[in-house]
Amino acid sequence: MITSKLIAEQVARYLLDVKAVQLNWEKPFTWTSGWKSPIYCDNRLTLSYPEVRQYIKNSFIALAHQQFPNAEVIAGVATAGIPNGALIADALGLPFVYVRSKPKEHGKENLIEGAIMPQKRVLIVEDVISTGKSTLQAADALQDAGFVVDGVIGIFTYGFDFVMRQFTERNIPFNTLSNYAYLLQEYTKRETLSEAVLESLQRWRDEPQKWQ
Repeated sequence: MITSKLIAEQVARYLLDVKAVQLNWEKPFTWTSGWKSPIYCDNRLTLSYPEVRQYIKNSFIALAHQQFPNAEVIAGVATAGIPNGALIADALGLPFVYVRSKPKEHGKENLIEGAIMPQKRVLIVEDVISTGKSTLQAADALQDAGFVVDGVIGIFTYGFDFVMRQFTERNIPFNTLSNYAYLLQEYTKRETLSEAVLESLQRWRDEPQKWQ
């Protein structure tokens, strides 16, 4: 869900400016899932640009105040959700934890790093929500530890319908600063794309697992 058109447009511009998002439909990228994708998103790059980092942080803070005012803890999803989660927690004066993709293989073998606070309302911070797998796994881990998951915020989502359904079925609201539709809107202001390419990009958005 997008709550601000202005923020969605500006974040999309920033992602393109710093090349955090790249499009290549002639030589598609391959995701971990094996899916072919015309788009590659690495939002970690935004952290290297103070103006962009500050804008994203402030937008996250506004979103948290607006949509999740009762959050008591901020949780970053490893690894890319950790830095923005820590920035938000610091700005809001809230405790911070982060969730690993799997338990640590030595020491205490923690899956969640930080103080476990049962019954505390936690807001999860992601960078990109693609298939939703890592985010929902983090939500499961936090719930198993006793936290109450308030929702999820992220920088960007592709907006796949099946992902939206998963979050709805789990009753976990999520909001992102920008999404695929706004990204294409901004990209087409810079580059002229043929109808065939636009149609192909839309097909990928509708059925990414089948796209060629």
